Parts: sequence; structure tokens; C-alpha cells
Amino acid sequence: MRLWSLHPRHLDRQGLTGCWRESLLAQAVLAGRTQGYRAHPQLERFRAQDAPLAAVGAYLEALAEEATARGYRFDRTRIDEAPGHGPRPALIPVPDGQLALEWEHLLAKLEQRDPERWQRERLLAAPEPHPLFTVVPGPVASWERATR
Repeated sequence: MRLWSLHPRHLDRQGLTGCWRESLLAQAVLAGRTQGYRAHPQLERFRAQDAPLAAVGAYLEALAEEATARGYRFDRTRIDEAPGHGPRPALIPVPDGQLALEWEHLLAKLEQRDPERWQRERLLAAPEPHPLFTVVPGPVASWERATR
């Protein structure tokens, strides 16, 4: 499961659709609808929120917005707690070390899967975070299992 801290605009088609599927799975885990992945470390930052389902709903909504901008149709009715149905979740801190690790990870994937996108993305000075996250100084997150 990879719930990217990066803005969805950086993801290629496979990354965006994969993140959508995995985020829906994360939502199902947080809602108690599935037994699998309950201990997945990527869920720690959502569980730490006052309203975990609202946080994952905001995460999913940003993915759906990017999909719409690209002409894809993600089924927003699958979002349990879509933004606008209660208080907006607080921004979740993401360490700049975590964002850098994910950026390296994504660039390696793009180089193989989408060389044209890789050429554009690798020239960016710094990636943007997902709208649910705010960047703070710090190392790779404690929940991260990937290595550099």
C-alpha cells in the first residue's frame, strides 16, 4: 500500500489509479470493513487524526479532482466522508525527509513507466505535497518501510 504524500499531479496514470484503489482499501480498513491491512504502517498518520475517515476522504477527494482534470472518472460516491460533510480535517504534517524519499521512489518508477513524464518531473526543484499534508522539517517518517 502506497498512500503518496506527493501531490497527485506528480503521479502517472498507473500511480494515480493505483493510489485511488489503495486509498479506498485504506478507507475500508479505517471503517472496519475489512480484516486485511489493519496493521499497515501507512495508516498510522490517518489513525492519528481526530476524524480518520474524514482525513482519508479528503485524501481521496484530491485524487478524484486530479483524475477529473485528466479526463478520468473516479467514482466519488465511494468516498465515505467526502469533504463538505463536516469539519475540514486538519492538515497532516509530513517531514521533508519523507517527501524527498517518496520523490526519489516516484522518479525511479516514472523513469521506467513514463519516460516523458519523468523528463518533466525530474526538473522540478521540489515536489508539491498532497493538499492534505503540510511539509515540516524532519527525517523519513517512522511509518515508512521503503529505503533509499
